[in-house]
Amino acid sequence: MKQIYLDYSATTPVKEDVVKEMIPYYTEVYGNPSSLYSVGLEAKQGLELARERVAKLINAQPAEIRFTSCGTEADNWVLEGVADALKNKGNHIITSKIEHHAILHTCEHLEKNGFEVTYLDVDSEGFVSPEALEAAIKDTTILVSIMMVNNEIGTIQPIKELAAVAKAHGVLFHTDAVQALGNVPIDVKDLGVDFISMSAHKIYGPKGVGALYIRKGARINNYMHGGGQEARKRAGTENMAGIVGFGKAAELSMNNLDAHIEHCSTLRNKLWEKIQAEIPHVQVNGSMDKRHPGNLNVSFDYIEGEAILLLLDAHGICVSTGSACSSGSLAPSQVLEALGVPVTKMNGTIRFTVGDFTTDEDIDNVVEVLSKVVARLREMSPVTGKEGW
Repeated sequence: MKQIYLDYSATTPVKEDVVKEMIPYYTEVYGNPSSLYSVGLEAKQGLELARERVAKLINAQPAEIRFTSCGTEADNWVLEGVADALKNKGNHIITSKIEHHAILHTCEHLEKNGFEVTYLDVDSEGFVSPEALEAAIKDTTILVSIMMVNNEIGTIQPIKELAAVAKAHGVLFHTDAVQALGNVPIDVKDLGVDFISMSAHKIYGPKGVGALYIRKGARINNYMHGGGQEARKRAGTENMAGIVGFGKAAELSMNNLDAHIEHCSTLRNKLWEKIQAEIPHVQVNGSMDKRHPGNLNVSFDYIEGEAILLLLDAHGICVSTGSACSSGSLAPSQVLEALGVPVTKMNGTIRFTVGDFTTDEDIDNVVEVLSKVVARLREMSPVTGKEGW
């Protein structure tokens, strides 16, 4: 049975060129980049090349990139680091109701430690309004954190406009760009943001490595303490193979960005058109215009998303019922809830995400199986199984 992978927002396969560049850092260039002898200096060169590549992907300076273990660490670092650095200035943070749990749970932690957090509403397509942000800013506001691309519904936020609102009030602005990196163009100078969280494994790089863009001059305290790595900003011996892989993945992503966006959006649109044509009682969640090129979040009426997922998996098709980081939770999606999606539709939601290795044939095969799976489940449903439905 051929496996068809349509969960690229959960993680991506590591590209062959990335693996090739990583392998020597396990076996040959194994030195500690903090060491001053030749094998350490060679490792240091690989570290700085990776930093240059990641910086180039977002039009930043290499000195503004600090490597982390993942996007979650980068999110935690921003929230806790800024809160600590500016606690004498204010204690108010603004975010949205549809952020990744790395943001939401860290905000909850900060609330328990004397900070105030405002969670902005979104509209029916998942957009944060610049006007709502403007109204929420106080004299005590020290940080705004709004994700660039939502991990469940793929909505691309108006980050440039939102960052301008924060800047007008002298408030630092962070965006979680884990889902955006490699899927939409990012230019930190044009966006006007102070911090950006990134992750390698969403752009065909390895797991266990991320990065934080810190605009030169932006105030933030260290989150991890120890040695002097990462210009004394983030302690701990660097994950050299992972960082090198991240750098190579960033280079490939930059060189392939336009083709990647065209490929994914074409297949994503084909998938939605075929679903609409062959399966009744479905709706897409989020905007189809300002959307992650590979993301399609669909609610199937009258049936459970988990049942759809398991039956598709039995046919070798990998999809998600939401974000990978919350897949073990039985609670309704806070993202769909914020959009006003009824619980009955939330429960029947599937997230499909296509990527570089997805083919036209994959889309045809998925919809063929999906239509049969949905029909079978609806036949068993106490609602749709009734005569005359």
